[in-house]
Amino acid sequence: MSAVTGQRLRTATGRAWVPAVQLGLLLVLLGAWQLAVSTRSISVFFFGSPAGTWRELYGWIRHGTVQGSLWQQAWVTLQETLIGFGVGVACGVLAGLALGRITWLARVFTLYVGTLNAVPRIVLGSVFVIWFGLGMASKVALAIVLVFFTVFFNSFQGARDVDANVIANARLLGAGRWSVFRHVVLPSTFSWIIASLRVAFGLAITGAVVGELIGATQGLGLLIAQSQANIDPDGVYAGLVVTTVLAVVAEGFITLLERRLLRWKPRRQTPAAAV
Repeated sequence: MSAVTGQRLRTATGRAWVPAVQLGLLLVLLGAWQLAVSTRSISVFFFGSPAGTWRELYGWIRHGTVQGSLWQQAWVTLQETLIGFGVGVACGVLAGLALGRITWLARVFTLYVGTLNAVPRIVLGSVFVIWFGLGMASKVALAIVLVFFTVFFNSFQGARDVDANVIANARLLGAGRWSVFRHVVLPSTFSWIIASLRVAFGLAITGAVVGELIGATQGLGLLIAQSQANIDPDGVYAGLVVTTVLAVVAEGFITLLERRLLRWKPRRQTPAAAV
């Protein structure tokens, strides 16, 4: 067996153990939590328990919630997240590319963007509830704001970091402004944009849930807020579990999208593969 083959085999074996170790750590933490509650080392009234969280979640799945079926609440939150994510990404990309490549726009608007980015998001959530009411619009608006700034700064930095020599060479070959943008600037910035999507989706779902916590008539955030008001930690954890599952599934889709869109980019070789 060659050194390269041996290295690859060890790498594959190591990767196979990763899920088992991750699952083992989770089970240990949950077991320690349940044991602490069972032995009354911590108060189940304040800290809840894994068993209580499962019972709460099972009850929501089988019998529904006070606001309706669990799937309906999850769908409301998911709609707010997807709309906020889509609009926020589109606006962030367009604004980032424009300010990154047009100097006078950057000089005019950078101050405003920085100032708005410094405003606490929770304050904006309260403002949006006053402006748009308790419906989906206020949650979508908060999700858009959270996503926008993340995508904007990545797009802006990517557009600014395009190699000037490549642009100069393209112009020497007769490329016009639009051709340079399409064939040089956009591909160079594309990796920056794709890299921001995973973080942006997490912020989108955060914006939707936080908006629902502030004020809503439906959604997972409302279930969490009601559980908090009733001092029901198991209900809070159950809402967090459903929210986390949505985020993890969406992240898996974004990872697949990232791999598909970046197929043209050469992979980095490991030291063993480069031998």
